[in-house]
Amino acid sequence: MQPDRFITIAIHTYDKAHELKTILECEGLEVVLQNVNLSTPVVSSGIRVRIHESDLPMALRLIENIEIFSPKAIKECPAGEPEILVPTDFSKSSVQACHLAFHIAALHKARIKLLHTYFDPVLTNTSLQLSDSMTFDGTADVIQQLQEDKQISQMCKKQMEELETSLREKIKNGIIPPVNFSSEIAEGLPEEVINNYSAANHPLLIVMGTRGTDKQNRDMLGSVTAEVLDTCRSCVFTVPETLRFKRAEDIREVVYLASSKQQDILALDALYRMLPETSLSVTLVSLPSKKKPKGDTEAIANLLDYCRKNYPAYMFKTIQLSFSHEIEDFNGLDNELHIDMIAVPTPRKNIFIRLFNPSLAHKLLFHSDIPMLSIPV
Repeated sequence: MQPDRFITIAIHTYDKAHELKTILECEGLEVVLQNVNLSTPVVSSGIRVRIHESDLPMALRLIENIEIFSPKAIKECPAGEPEILVPTDFSKSSVQACHLAFHIAALHKARIKLLHTYFDPVLTNTSLQLSDSMTFDGTADVIQQLQEDKQISQMCKKQMEELETSLREKIKNGIIPPVNFSSEIAEGLPEEVINNYSAANHPLLIVMGTRGTDKQNRDMLGSVTAEVLDTCRSCVFTVPETLRFKRAEDIREVVYLASSKQQDILALDALYRMLPETSLSVTLVSLPSKKKPKGDTEAIANLLDYCRKNYPAYMFKTIQLSFSHEIEDFNGLDNELHIDMIAVPTPRKNIFIRLFNPSLAHKLLFHSDIPMLSIPV
């Protein structure tokens, strides 16, 4: 691949082309507009936005987000260190995920944000119609519930303080790397609070703990993680109780579940940015479909060629699978490769698709004890 070769990334109207040019240049990309008379911003055939071919992954990652063309996107590049969000319920699983997050943060010179959420018992124990108005009559029951709410808030603060003390002690003893961290306690549904925080702060990564496969189906943490996987537009790294490694540097064998679409470039670029200095062995798995029960041979071959050219630190190979029971066959693949991590591209879905056709990331969460990186595309 020639680094000075320009390719067309999009064709837009004059105004949209210049908006996209501004956004891409803010990220450090060189952008050229073609077939446009800059003195006369009216061109019926549209404006070609062209970039270096080597900048394609980053450019795709940016323009895939529909929000990018909102006025808020036209601004100066964000400054400061990146942030990794770690939702916690103070369980053993979430604390283990927190420790791994510190190792990942050290690789990226990022800070950690610990986030805990809790329910308001007054709201969760009250059945309201949308048209109802909520009134408090000063009865003993309501007063008692308000007191319980205050007690829950105080208990959460105490648990967070204990976690922070434990983390500082582990940093002092060299168990986890010295990373700046802060905490936040919020009231509300965990998945909503996490999604809202992610939308407002754009964390580099969200690291969440999960239970073992024998516990997840009846566990709130598992269901919250599943909902975040299906709705959040940040990368989510799920960490099971039965973690096979302690540090991000120990990840060696990764399976990437290819979609055989352009989004694979986005997802693999995100993986490479997460672990840029790690020597990984990445197995590209082509998932079958009704039209192509043995996978897309040509697409996976092209993806393999692209990866070998653009991600030289990794070793790549492909496996063609043809199966009707994807989870069972994936477990067989794990027995063969001893997988350290799964990487899954997760496309945006509407609520009906999510309810009746859960994503592969969602399925694997409940049927696999392997850490998983879910990458929104």
